[in-house]
Amino acid sequence: MNELLSFWAQWLRPSAGLPTVQWSLLLALAAVAGHLLQRHTGLPKVVGYAGVGTLAGLAGFSGALWPLQGIGLFLLELAVSLVLFEAGGRIALRWFRHNPMVLVQSLLEAALTYFAVSQVLLWLDTPASVAKPLALVAMAASPSVLLRVVAETRAAGPVTERAIVLTTLSTLYALALGSAHAQWLERPATTWLQVLSPVVVVLGVSVVSGGVLALLMGWALRVMSPASESTSLLLLALLALLAAMAAHLGGSAPLAALLGGMVLKHRYPRPWAWQRALGPVMGLLTMLMFVLVSTVAAQADWNAAVAGVVLALLAARLLAKAVGVGLGHVGSGASWHQSVWLAGAMTPLSVVALLIASQFAGASPATGYLIAPFALPAILLMEVCGAVLVSLALYRVGEGSRPWLPAAAHPGAAPNPSDAPRTGDTP
Repeated sequence: MNELLSFWAQWLRPSAGLPTVQWSLLLALAAVAGHLLQRHTGLPKVVGYAGVGTLAGLAGFSGALWPLQGIGLFLLELAVSLVLFEAGGRIALRWFRHNPMVLVQSLLEAALTYFAVSQVLLWLDTPASVAKPLALVAMAASPSVLLRVVAETRAAGPVTERAIVLTTLSTLYALALGSAHAQWLERPATTWLQVLSPVVVVLGVSVVSGGVLALLMGWALRVMSPASESTSLLLLALLALLAAMAAHLGGSAPLAALLGGMVLKHRYPRPWAWQRALGPVMGLLTMLMFVLVSTVAAQADWNAAVAGVVLALLAARLLAKAVGVGLGHVGSGASWHQSVWLAGAMTPLSVVALLIASQFAGASPATGYLIAPFALPAILLMEVCGAVLVSLALYRVGEGSRPWLPAAAHPGAAPNPSDAPRTGDTP
């Protein structure tokens, strides 16, 4: 691909630069691939997006290099901040007072995932300095994949809502602990104060940033219509500002956006309408996010030894999440049948896991070099396979409004809502 691009550069000199042409073509192919794949196979569009990105990465596309940095990292943080703000806005904090077992279920699955993955990797003679960061990467689920599949399948019901809550909470834990662990890599801790201070700094800056975001949006909602395009653009601008500044202040932009969404939802519990005005922009950022993740992840060195460790990591992760969700279902209002498929809906790995791995690589290039061969293939596999598992899980619990079949098999079916702006969130 590099030779082909050098040939183009001899006669093609766009004003915005050759990378702009490359990314425009790549996103156009991804949009077509996602649409055709869903229409003719029933698979989520995410699979098509990731497939195009994977082929580009394997072909040597140089527009997204590991570790992430610069404008690529900024766009990825902006896209995931937008998704996590929406995910946080779907969590009603009052619900935890009536059903505290959901929090227990969340903590159980996250703790078991970290413990199981780290122990399996240590058993496979992986150094502890690599096993623990990989366990944090595995702890994170993917609200971006889940919310995208939920929108495409029109899923609604208790399993869907609980999957969104548990996935969002596991992301919160992973972002907080991952950001703190990255600081430990830079400055190894020898005392309890040194161990706890990075966690306090990350959480403190993120909580303050999220609170300021919620406060500013709250003031805007007093003088601006929730359905106004100006309100949506204000939110996008604030998230862009947050993505540009949070890391320099010692916090995490995605974590701050998630917390800001939760706080704003608590203060303004009515359904939000900003998704309608930002529908096309959010769709483009989401597609860019999946293509970028798969393009970067496909650049890992693939071999049999790495494949064995990656499969063991993913097997331990899936089993730990299933056991954690199953043990926590007692008293949570969910049946065993629902808990099994709920664990399946929490399997995707995507952009949050990639950002955490990128933080480790930025903090310690040596450690990042050892983590990447295992983390990147795992993220790529579970971005694709996880999206399929989410679709299957939502179909098996009967919460999708249409069968999990190709759209071409239902010529009279209503158009896919993911092709149109969304109208808001669920209570």
